[in-house]
Amino acid sequence: MDTQPTRGAAPDDASRAPTTPSAPPTGFVSRLLGHRWTGHGSDPVNSAPSSAPSGAPAGGSPRPFWQQAVGFLVALVVWNVILTVLFGGFSTSVEIPYSDFVQQAQQGNVTQVTFKSQTISGTFRQAVVWPQATPAASAAPSGGTDATGQAAYLQFTTVMPPTGDPALLTTLERHNVTVDANDTSSSGSFIWSLVELVVTSVLPAVLLIVFLYYLSRQVQRSQPGLFGFGGSKARRFDPEHPSVTFADVAGEDEAKVELTEVVDFLKAPERYRKLGARLPRGVLLVGPPGVGKTLMAKAVAGEAHVAFFSISASEFVEMFVGVGASRVRDLFAKAKASAPAIVFVDEIDAVGRSRGSGATGGNDEREQTLNQLLVEMDGFDESTNVIVIAATNRPDVLDSALLRPGRFDRQVTLGYPDRAGREAILRVHTRALPLAPDVNLAILARSTSGFSGADLANLANEAALLSAREGRTTVGEPQFEEAMDKMILGTKQAGLTDARERRLVAYHEGGHALVAALTPGADPVQRITIVPHGQALGVTEQRPDEDRRNYPRDYLQARLAVMLGGRAAEELVFGQPTTGAQSDLKAATDLARRMVGLWGMTEELGPVSYGVGETHPYLGRDTAEGPAYSETTATRIDAAVETLVDRARRAAGELLRAHRETLDELAAELERSETVSAARLSELVRGPAAVPATAG
Repeated sequence: MDTQPTRGAAPDDASRAPTTPSAPPTGFVSRLLGHRWTGHGSDPVNSAPSSAPSGAPAGGSPRPFWQQAVGFLVALVVWNVILTVLFGGFSTSVEIPYSDFVQQAQQGNVTQVTFKSQTISGTFRQAVVWPQATPAASAAPSGGTDATGQAAYLQFTTVMPPTGDPALLTTLERHNVTVDANDTSSSGSFIWSLVELVVTSVLPAVLLIVFLYYLSRQVQRSQPGLFGFGGSKARRFDPEHPSVTFADVAGEDEAKVELTEVVDFLKAPERYRKLGARLPRGVLLVGPPGVGKTLMAKAVAGEAHVAFFSISASEFVEMFVGVGASRVRDLFAKAKASAPAIVFVDEIDAVGRSRGSGATGGNDEREQTLNQLLVEMDGFDESTNVIVIAATNRPDVLDSALLRPGRFDRQVTLGYPDRAGREAILRVHTRALPLAPDVNLAILARSTSGFSGADLANLANEAALLSAREGRTTVGEPQFEEAMDKMILGTKQAGLTDARERRLVAYHEGGHALVAALTPGADPVQRITIVPHGQALGVTEQRPDEDRRNYPRDYLQARLAVMLGGRAAEELVFGQPTTGAQSDLKAATDLARRMVGLWGMTEELGPVSYGVGETHPYLGRDTAEGPAYSETTATRIDAAVETLVDRARRAAGELLRAHRETLDELAAELERSETVSAARLSELVRGPAAVPATAG
């Protein structure tokens, strides 16, 4: 049987349970709070790890660079074609020597000439074949071709010798040639020449410069580090149109009280300065992931109606030394120019770790960035209304100079919400949903112990998606239940078809449920099912009556017995265990080790804590510290753990043997209907030791 616990949190251990059975939690309290999901697991030998492709945000994107470049080149070609047409670019005339021009005039083959300074252009009476000539353009010459295929021309140009030719006009008049002349010194000709120069030379150059500037701006927007390498990447939000206020944040009333004073400081700083108080320079938001640290910072800016700059600490650091420090300076310069303002730095532990802890000593880029951040936060003018709000879930690794008063004057802790907080959060996230009349947010809040604000938002969204998929017009209680199962256990799978496996899983889950119902102090059973979810072949769901923060030894021993109830049922009915209890054994052993080596709950070792299984208070992972005890003590710890687990297994077995008839009835009911409710379980148990199941 695989133990699939739900999310849980407590002040001393805020470890989180996984959203799918394939990622078991490491912290203990996540196994104690919230639902108790125990299920028969999949085959550990043949099962393969599952993976889900990560989605990418979809949306419109600018036109690719190559399309813009091709478009610009096409525009240049069209422009050149227009210029050549307007200014005679496609020439159909031939340039001939002056002597040949005189010869053609004397032969009477010239009909018209135009003098323009030293240049003479004109028209032949009959096309002249000119083998030595090459057309100025690819267009066919106006005169066509002769029999040999050589080009023949009707237009010509030539240049008069510098000394002139006094006999030329006489020759032209004698052969009835029409003579024309252009005055190159006239203003009209000058203006036309100037226009030609601008259009053909200056304008294309200007267009090219403008296009290159446009390309540089496009590249700068897509890759700002290329041109603004040392500039800040912080995003600024409009203070006049805040997207988040305190009305959008629920479940963290204590944190709101602390931050409301910061808002009042920004709105009316003079009222505090008259009493000698100074503006807090920094507020550090500490808490596990998903509890709303970023949302709370945005709400502060929205309430104060001031400029809000948001940046992740990892955006400060690049591979080049000095870039991070430059970005810090640029960010604070922008904030001071927009004062009053709030600078929000998310995941500040990316640059705020204790100096000297890196592999390079104290000269790496991250530490240079931290040094600049310390200088900027300590160098605020008393009259500068700029507050730094930072968020982290690793306050233990931050540099002590960063945490001292004068930089981060306040630390505000945000934790998992209690029942009232969860209900308030659900009201915020469901106010835009058309809820069905059967949805009771108070009962839903009690069922989601250990959920963070982000989890509750995801729960409401998943329920809405399920309703839309089913074609419903409202979101009902069944959709919320299915969404919760999907988040905690994974997607519902097809039912078991093999009769032997159905019977095995039914007895396994029946063992969990019956031990929980017969053990005083255990969490009430809510539901038992042999419908596979994710990698779990069956599920036994337990929900606590109230949120727990302290756990007595009797409760933990009862929890051990419930975890091993499935294994005990397999041994009782089938005479041997199966691999389905793999996750149960791991969870039970983990709990027993904490009872022995962390909480001192055994007589063998006494009230001594050896740090066994200690987890990070916000991330829920085991700490990487080595054991602080001898090999002899380690042997005693192992023996005490084995004793605790074996005692719980024997206690579960005795309960099931004493109520074998009830176990058989429960397993048969599961084989028939696949799911048994809490009320039906109470009917089957029939005894004063039965713990009443809670509805909802």
